[in-house]
Amino acid sequence: MTGTAVVVPAEYAATHHQIFGDGPWLTDLPALAEQRLAAWNLRLDGQSRHGMVALVLPVLRDDGTPAVLKLQPVTPDTAGEPLGLRAWDGRGAVRILEHDPDSGSMLLERLGPALSGVDDDDAAVGVIAGLLARLHAVPAPAGVRELGDIASAMVRETPRACAQLEDGEAALLRRCADVVTDLLAEPGDRLLHWDLHYDNVLAGEREPWLAIDPQPLIGDPGFDLLPALDNRWEQMVATGDLPTALRRRLAILTDVLGLDRRRAVGWSLGRVLQNCLWDVEDGETRLNPVQTTIAEVLLPLGP
Repeated sequence: MTGTAVVVPAEYAATHHQIFGDGPWLTDLPALAEQRLAAWNLRLDGQSRHGMVALVLPVLRDDGTPAVLKLQPVTPDTAGEPLGLRAWDGRGAVRILEHDPDSGSMLLERLGPALSGVDDDDAAVGVIAGLLARLHAVPAPAGVRELGDIASAMVRETPRACAQLEDGEAALLRRCADVVTDLLAEPGDRLLHWDLHYDNVLAGEREPWLAIDPQPLIGDPGFDLLPALDNRWEQMVATGDLPTALRRRLAILTDVLGLDRRRAVGWSLGRVLQNCLWDVEDGETRLNPVQTTIAEVLLPLGP
């Protein structure tokens, strides 16, 4: 282990505080990092990176192999990540090398640039579709959350959220909830990633592209499509015909995955519902226009 102290980036600290509030985890993070570096015989190897939740440290293992140390709080959203990564065992996803259940820390193989750097929209969507097909083919391990439970809670929460919205937006949200209600009898049994967008696909050496940062969920594959539809939104806007561009992405995803398009649309509307409910829970009184646009385009195509 190097003697260089682990420094928590100020931007990451601010984001963590905004999401999780006060608590000892952030204060204890440098010590946790040093502990994991020592326990797994790692040496720091470059500048840290971070997202909304995790701090990622580039490291070298004893034999010089590059890897990354991922540090994040154990929450309902992060607890399933090692379960999913173990189940996939590197097939379409980043390989997990070590895991400390007490702290949630993971040692992962190091990967390269993100798929977001690929300008060709059809090609990028095709990569995501191909990865989803592989991830969904792996049996779900025990202990992973289930879409049926989450979707049922979303439907129950909809009336309260609608009370905070203007009539037109409330009506749109209720229509999405009605679609989800009709799908609840068959929530699906596949192992989902739940957040496979273009920045969560990185270039690899043993495979061209690999998925990272899963929030594993057992459910219908259609529930996994929306991140590939609402990310890189400006690229679809730039086509001058956003509805056609959105439907094209949907067609690529459903064709590669072999999904019933109407059912996939229904579960994608479920993701719109989920995103809107989260926004209202955070205090928003207007729905995100990206989400409402997706709903308006997809509703005529749904079940």
